[in-house]
Amino acid sequence: MSFSSDVKEEMSKIIPSARHCQLAELSAMIEFAGNIGIDKEGRRILGLSTDNDAVYRKYAVLIKKTFGIEVSDEPDDEAYYTMLQALKIVDPDGVMHGLNDPVSNTLLKQSCCKRAYIRGAYLSIGSMSDPKRSYHLEFVCDTKPQADQLVEQLKDLELDARITERKKRFVVYMKEGSAIVDLLGLCEAHVSLMQMENDRIVREVRGDVNRRVNCEAANITKTVNASTRQIEDIEYLRDNGILDDLPANLKEMALIRLEYPDATLPELGRVFDPPLGKSGVNHRLRRLGEIADKHRL
Repeated sequence: MSFSSDVKEEMSKIIPSARHCQLAELSAMIEFAGNIGIDKEGRRILGLSTDNDAVYRKYAVLIKKTFGIEVSDEPDDEAYYTMLQALKIVDPDGVMHGLNDPVSNTLLKQSCCKRAYIRGAYLSIGSMSDPKRSYHLEFVCDTKPQADQLVEQLKDLELDARITERKKRFVVYMKEGSAIVDLLGLCEAHVSLMQMENDRIVREVRGDVNRRVNCEAANITKTVNASTRQIEDIEYLRDNGILDDLPANLKEMALIRLEYPDATLPELGRVFDPPLGKSGVNHRLRRLGEIADKHRL
């Protein structure tokens, strides 16, 4: 299974103990994946559109725990009406709202209910990339009001998310690894959280090592190129009889560089007696280069 599926499998086993949280999670699942069908007798039935067995099992357990109804049974009209009222799909005046309308804020007053709502949303319309490769979590909403409410609930939990439109649907997404870890923690998906944290550590250490290796390789290349150029300048001065006419300090520097072609500037400085600092070595080599360039003109 993918990491995203593993997260859903773990979240599907988390059953809130408080009824208000059960209602909040159920309301999210119904908002984003609910449907009302008609059975053979013409009675309305509430269902969930999902291809994920774990998600459907979670839905069935919540219906059972919250309302004492088995999803395989056909609830009577009174039980069905009571359930719709509790989920605020039917208001006190008996007016029925659309299943996919934003959830009533009266179900999302407490932070624990907001967390349950986010969990229900992820189970219904969420997905996540493998953290070994990238950090990306998204919820694909049918309507802008749904996306707006989801962002609002995330914001209330101090999680930053953005909305983009994709093929006439509205995608709420997060790209910060730390924020995604926080979301997993708030939704109580602690096993997935630990796995993602481990993957993040490995990825960040690998990235740091690669940066250090690349930096070291660049420094070595720079040193080799500089040494090659310095030796070419000195050989030009020597082969054209210019080296012997130079001041003693520059001639000494030229001969030492020819003797130690692979040495770094500090290493060259330690050959001198008394030792010469890096800046002093660099200054003399630069003067040799300038003299060589002048005579090449």
